[in-house]
Amino acid sequence: MLPQQELTISDYIAMMRRKWPLIAALAVAGCGLGVGLSQTLPKEYTSKTVVLVEQSTVPGDLVKPVVNPDTNVRLATMQEEILSRARIEPVIRKLSLYGSEIDTVPMPDLVARVRKAIEVTPVQPMARTNSPGLPGFSISVTYADPSIAQLVCSTVTSMFLEENLRFRLSKASQTTGFLTSQLEGAKAALDEQDAKLAAFQRAHLGALPDDQELNLNVLGGLATQLEAVTQALARAQQDKTLTEASLAEQRGAWQATLEGRNPETYEQKIKALEAQLAALRSKYTDDYPDVARIKRDIADLRKMAEESAQATTARNLAAKPPQEPEVIQNLRAQVRQYEQQIEDRSKQQDELHRRIRELQARLQASPSVEQEYKAMTRGYQAALEFYTGLLKTRNQAEMGEQLEQQQQAEQFRILDPANFPDRPSFPDGFLFSLGGLAAGLGVGVGLTLLLEVRDTSVRTDKEIEMLLKMPVLAVVPMLKPSGAQKKRA
Repeated sequence: MLPQQELTISDYIAMMRRKWPLIAALAVAGCGLGVGLSQTLPKEYTSKTVVLVEQSTVPGDLVKPVVNPDTNVRLATMQEEILSRARIEPVIRKLSLYGSEIDTVPMPDLVARVRKAIEVTPVQPMARTNSPGLPGFSISVTYADPSIAQLVCSTVTSMFLEENLRFRLSKASQTTGFLTSQLEGAKAALDEQDAKLAAFQRAHLGALPDDQELNLNVLGGLATQLEAVTQALARAQQDKTLTEASLAEQRGAWQATLEGRNPETYEQKIKALEAQLAALRSKYTDDYPDVARIKRDIADLRKMAEESAQATTARNLAAKPPQEPEVIQNLRAQVRQYEQQIEDRSKQQDELHRRIRELQARLQASPSVEQEYKAMTRGYQAALEFYTGLLKTRNQAEMGEQLEQQQQAEQFRILDPANFPDRPSFPDGFLFSLGGLAAGLGVGVGLTLLLEVRDTSVRTDKEIEMLLKMPVLAVVPMLKPSGAQKKRA
């Protein structure tokens, strides 16, 4: 290549074409070297298992978990615990992982080898979820013996499952125990506040602010009852007066009939009452007392007219002592009923007056201990709220502990057991051959560029112009001899 010559893509391609046998030979040699190296290096086998993190069978809003729901943090803690020397050394001795090296190589170095051979990788979720935990994790163990790799992988996986169960049960038990001890102290404080408040209420019975409000409400209810009883008493007295007047009128009419006097016929009385009834109905409803009374009087007069006619006929047939008509007997019974109602209402009225006087006397007393009572109530309410909240939390913790004991909370489940590796994970012959091929190509290309840089041959018209610094007028192509000329030659 001439000095200060600018190379283009076509120049590089031309270089590669001229030296392609060298590049191909080095690439093939590199590929063979990679394959040979993969066959000579010591082989390592990797056994892998996948552990699924199953969520609780009971929704978290019903029973809150007592263990940190962040699986990342818990997995990291368990990993440090399980891969510690105290846990790994028994595995090394039990499985005789390094044979005679156990007695010659320091144990910390062997533990470091095992820790390096074990890899715990969290499984990332396929979609975004609101759950703070992971869907699972994988455990891989790399060792020179495939059966030992599988055995160690199974052992480490069992250690993770046992550690998770032990950790969750321990945390649940510790949480419940702590809340129980706190609850006992809160219960003692609440009982003390309750006793003080009860003694204060007994000492100031009827003088507390709550009692005053209750007394006012009861007093208002008694006043309403007294008004209702007073109105009922007045109606009973009025009904009694009207009934007595009707009774006197009916008795006078009956006596006049017995004596043969007929100052006014029943028909005339009925018509007069019907006129009064029509006048009252124009102003009141049928439930009005006077309307109801006149209707009863009309019915009674009609019945009395029939009974009077029957009595006259019976008296003419047989001489028997006269009896009061049924209407008069009914009126007498109504009068006695109204008298009983008046007596009952009067007793109720007296009892209500007595209770009202008692409440008015109680309300006149000023609540001089109101401030002290409020302070005691605040202390009791604070103790009660603290105890209630703590009791609810302890109950939730107990349900969470039962959930852990029944293994219905979040737990680890082996999704894919530890496999037996049928081919080595290192060295990979295919990758080594690809690496050797890439290295051979790289060396070939580099060597080609080096040879082309040191080659000063002139091959193109551009190189001639650059070398002679004169324009090229014509280019004569290279003429190859034909077949006949080659034979003559």
